[in-house]
This record gives sequence, C-alpha cells and structure tokens, in this order.
Amino acid sequence: MKKISFLNAAVIVAALGYFVDIYDLLLFSIVRVESLRSIGYAGRELEVGAMLNNIQMTGLMLGGIGWGMLADKKGRLSVLFGSIFIYSVANFLNGYAGNFTQYAFCRFFAGLGLAGELGAGITLVAEVLPTHLRGYGTMFVATVGVTGAVVGGWVAQVFDWRLAFKIGGALGFALLLLRIGVVESGIFHESKKSHAVSRGNFLKLFTHADRFRRFVFCILAGVPIWFTIGILVTYSPEFAKTFNIADPILTSKAIMYCYLGFVFGDFGSGVLSQLIKSRNQAVKLFVVLNFLVSILYLFGMNGVSSKVLYGVCILLGITGGYWAVIVTMAAEQFGTNLRATVATSVPNFIRFSLVPMSLVLLTLKPHFGLVNSALLVGGVMSVVAFISVYFLKDSFGKDLNYVEHV
Repeated sequence: MKKISFLNAAVIVAALGYFVDIYDLLLFSIVRVESLRSIGYAGRELEVGAMLNNIQMTGLMLGGIGWGMLADKKGRLSVLFGSIFIYSVANFLNGYAGNFTQYAFCRFFAGLGLAGELGAGITLVAEVLPTHLRGYGTMFVATVGVTGAVVGGWVAQVFDWRLAFKIGGALGFALLLLRIGVVESGIFHESKKSHAVSRGNFLKLFTHADRFRRFVFCILAGVPIWFTIGILVTYSPEFAKTFNIADPILTSKAIMYCYLGFVFGDFGSGVLSQLIKSRNQAVKLFVVLNFLVSILYLFGMNGVSSKVLYGVCILLGITGGYWAVIVTMAAEQFGTNLRATVATSVPNFIRFSLVPMSLVLLTLKPHFGLVNSALLVGGVMSVVAFISVYFLKDSFGKDLNYVEHV
C-alpha cells in the first residue's frame, strides 16, 4: 500500500493541537448553562454567557495579532507550543472558577492562548508540504481538529463541568510531549536569511490597499461559520423555546452534532477544492448552502422533536465546514514574512466577529424577535462573505516561497 505522504510529524501534531484547541474553545459554550447556574446565575445564562463569550473572543483577537507577529519573527513552532501551554493552564484553572471574575479571567487567557495554535499549525503545514498536497494536509488538520468539539460534547454529558475543563487542560499538557520530531518550516528559515525583509509587522497589513483588501476579505469570508456556531447552535435552547419544541435541548448535544457535521464538511470542502482546483468556488458553494440550511433552522423547526433539531445542527455543521479552506486561503494569500501573522489573526478575527454579531442580535431582539433578528444578522453576513470571496484571487496551487515587499 502506498504511503500517504502528507502525513508527517508537523501535520499530525498540528491536527492534534487543533483537536485540543477546539475542545477547549467550545467547552464554555457546551457547559455554559450548567456552569453559570452552579455559580449563581440561574435565569441569566444568555446575558452572562454572552459577556463571558465576548471576553474570550477579545482574548482571541488580541492573541491572534500577537501570536501571528511572533510566528513570523521567531518561528511557527514557538507559537504552536507556547499557545498550547497557555490555553492548557487557563482551562485547567477554569475548573476551579467560583465567581464571574475568576471565570472571566480564565476565559480571557484561554482565548489568548487558543488564538495561536490554528494559524501557526496551518502555516507550518502549508509550508512543509508540496503544493499538490497542501490542501490535503490542511484538510486533515481541520477534520481531526473539529472532532474535539464532539468529544467535548460527550465529556460534558458524562462528567461535571469542572472536571471537563480540567480534562481539556490535561490534554494540552499531554500534547506538549509530542513536540519531539517536529521541525521548523524550511521556507521560514530561508526568509530569515534576508535581514532587509520586515517580518511579522501587523501594521503593514493596513498600509497597502491591496494587502488590506486581501486581509479583510479573508476575514469576512469566514464570518458565517461563527454565526452558525456562536449564535444558532450555542443558543439552541433559547431558539427551541421560540420554536415551541417540547423536548429539552442541550447546548452540549447541539454543539456535538454540529461539529460532527463539521467533520464531514471540512473533509468535503477540502477534497472539493482539490478536485476542482479552486479554493474560491468551494467556499462560495458552502456559503450558499449554509445560508439555506440556516433558513431551514430558523423557519422550519416549529414544534419538531429534539432529534429533528439536532439533525439540522448536523446539516449546519456540514455546510459551515469550510474552515480549513478559509484558513488555507488566508495563508496562501500572503508572503512568508506576513503569512503566519495573517493565518493566525484571520481565524481569530472571524471568531471575534461573534462579539458584534451577538451585540446586534441582542439589540434587534426586543424589536424583531430572536428568529427574525438572527435572520437579519446571518443573511447580511452571508451576502458579505460571498462578495468577499468573489473579489479574492484564487490561491489554489500558488507557490508560497516568496515575501511581501513592505
């Protein structure tokens, strides 16, 4: 049997790192209701949960900038393992949180740490693999990674929420033991030889119109993914009440089923982009399909059983599963001296988009209701995403051994 050549140490460690990343990132959403009730916020799970989520997302945004700059200046591996260490400590300590302040502290630093793993991992994988295997490598990372949410959903149903956080921290510490055998990107080493090239300068993304356009369009293209995760699925218990669903809906199950769909979606979008030799066409198709399933979720669930709702969560995950392609596109759009800065900051700016989306949702909710408000937010962001991808140059098969002249 022919060896699958895209499976090297860097790909495997990046995939396992993303697995723990997703487990820890989504665990708060999974245990939101249970954990907030246990520390005295029964009846305020939506409002307090949104505040804590926004704090975590703020950490992600700030960390995305800092880790990305560090990855282009010091190397992809230092960020990959440094970020894993920080979010592992934060999530382990989260298991001891007894009030809002302690919870918020842990979520902020967890977000700060979680910000670095995916971008550094995808950048490393994209640079160490040959062009024709790059998409398969990043697809493998994402497909393995998103199963972390499925495992997180199962763990939250079996164990207490405090133990679930501690398990996440322990998984991260175990992952650090696998760092042996992973080597730095050769492309990065080559770029370091030129002292005249500015590396990891985040501000340079804003000083050139074309670079800024590429950066913003990569972010906007992925926002519907986090509308799906952060609003439709995370607040599924609140939507279920509006849908008059009699069965109890658990966020842990909704996220677990959604990410089960993401496993197939990330695999499917990655393979599709390789087969049709286009990142952009694959993303545009998934954006349209995701919006259609979102409409089904918002207007076709009245009075259905919990099984039907969870089934639609799987469909939301499948159609929203173009995360790997988006992050790969971001890495491919920029030269080596800014690649990790972009590949790390883009996914975290996408995640941070949940903050303004949730604020707009809560502002519109008293006037239009939860369902119509969600439709307005999701509809606008889907249109914006489609237009953004349309105006991005397709990066499939692009040679990455170059620098941005800044």
